[in-house]
Amino acid sequence: MEAISYDSQETIQSDIRILSCADVSVTLAHSDEVGAVILDPWYNKGIGGSRPDYDDWLAGIIEASCRIAPHVFVWGFPEIVAPQVARIPQGFKLRAWLTWYYKNCPSMIRGWRSAQNTCLHISAEGAKLYPEHFMNDAQLERLRTGKMRFIPGPPTVFESPLNIGFVGKDEQTGHPAQKPKSVIEPLVLMSTQENDTVLDPMCGSGTTGEVCLQLNRNAVLCDDSEEYLYITQQRISAIKRIYGR
Repeated sequence: MEAISYDSQETIQSDIRILSCADVSVTLAHSDEVGAVILDPWYNKGIGGSRPDYDDWLAGIIEASCRIAPHVFVWGFPEIVAPQVARIPQGFKLRAWLTWYYKNCPSMIRGWRSAQNTCLHISAEGAKLYPEHFMNDAQLERLRTGKMRFIPGPPTVFESPLNIGFVGKDEQTGHPAQKPKSVIEPLVLMSTQENDTVLDPMCGSGTTGEVCLQLNRNAVLCDDSEEYLYITQQRISAIKRIYGR
């Protein structure tokens, strides 16, 4: 597949590749090994429609991701991704059930108003985590000198508002289900080091790409929507201009 590369620079050391439009299964089948895969599929209701074999389809996407990465993150509503916990590929395990909590959901549905999104962190047995990426300088010094008995990590609940209305206006791209950078950053920090590569085969508006640029990770981005890939290209180009590159 054709790729658009943004070469490494002095300030931003990341390489961001935006592939030509393709289905997620095609992208995964043609991908090299990476440090982590972030999956943010349509949720089988609302935008994106529904399909009766969604659970089997998603299980196949997760399995394909596990073939190329030690860390796989799967976004969705709790009731949508819960069946996947029992279908985790052999050699992998559920490392954490992460929750994105937001208070500003505008849903008008009668009954319970959704205020959360789930992210399953699935990882290979023995895959390394990097909780030190969340430490301050004093904690890192204690870790270096062997004075830290327990290594603290980030909480499994991220509280961050939806990017709607005037909230997160600087981040908004017009994508109907855009996630804030604040809920993607912890995934990248916990599972990768600088210069590692993150694959987002359903990249939407390119949030993963911007996060990787700012954290000096490489990223491979793709989507099955030409419209969303255009948004991603414009967004990454704008970030490059901000840094004068």
